[in-house]
Amino acid sequence: MASRAWPGKVREANLGVFSNLSGVTAVSPERDSLVTGHLAYRPIMPRPPLRRATQFASLAAALILAWAVPGPAWAAAPTPADSLVVVELFTSQGCSSCPPADALLDELSRRTDVIALSLHIDYWDYIGWKDPYGSAQNTERQRRYAEELGLRYIYTPQIVIDGRYNIVGSRRDEVLATIEKAAARPKPMAIEFIPSDGGRVVIPQGHAPDRGATIWLAVFDEGQDTYVKRGENAGRTIRNTNIVRRMERLGTWMGERLEIPLNLDSAAAHGNFACAVLVQHGRNGPIIGAGLMRLDSLVQ
Repeated sequence: MASRAWPGKVREANLGVFSNLSGVTAVSPERDSLVTGHLAYRPIMPRPPLRRATQFASLAAALILAWAVPGPAWAAAPTPADSLVVVELFTSQGCSSCPPADALLDELSRRTDVIALSLHIDYWDYIGWKDPYGSAQNTERQRRYAEELGLRYIYTPQIVIDGRYNIVGSRRDEVLATIEKAAARPKPMAIEFIPSDGGRVVIPQGHAPDRGATIWLAVFDEGQDTYVKRGENAGRTIRNTNIVRRMERLGTWMGERLEIPLNLDSAAAHGNFACAVLVQHGRNGPIIGAGLMRLDSLVQ
């Protein structure tokens, strides 16, 4: 995947223009992607078009991976809450490089020691296919990770593990190795869920970072199949798993014990599958606590 920006003067309207912190302009001749708004100085990494042979190889790899993973999600024994590893995939149905990463996330979603989340961004919607799950909120979350991790670009497919590690989402071996690395570093808190009254989450008392920690609620679908009619993936049916439909900031943790109502009855009634609560250093820093609850476990 290319990671190069082309400094220079904009001469044609079909060149993507991005400004960074130093005021230098970077021009990508491969994407028409003028980015504006909050954190707009994080440019989109240009992606050269895949050759046809590479497209076929990616499809074959995705099919083999999907066939090889048996059984329902979360079928094995539970993992201690402080050992759960959070894997966030930033993806798009309009990106031809993303299906292998989508298939990998589907595999990871079946593990009991991983919280696998698919966050669909919206900045590739202009190239022929508007991702039905893409959102500006997910794009902003990715940009904030770029800021926290010191990255020059945002790109797809990107995987962020525990808010600490950035990996190209299709690099399976590297992703699996980094999950093992993260699992060896237990989180300092274990999050508890209470399934009554629409669900509540308990954040235990503990030592908080100096600037506090942000508590996030992610509500997600189990999986959806989409036939893509246009764009780079035209003619393909893409399987997306654990699609985040809502990411909500619940508050700030400063070390005190908190019991927060989640009001998830409506989400469950609309067919959402589960929720995850993430506690992150600062706003989008390292994840110091994570928990997962299926919405069919709610008690009326």
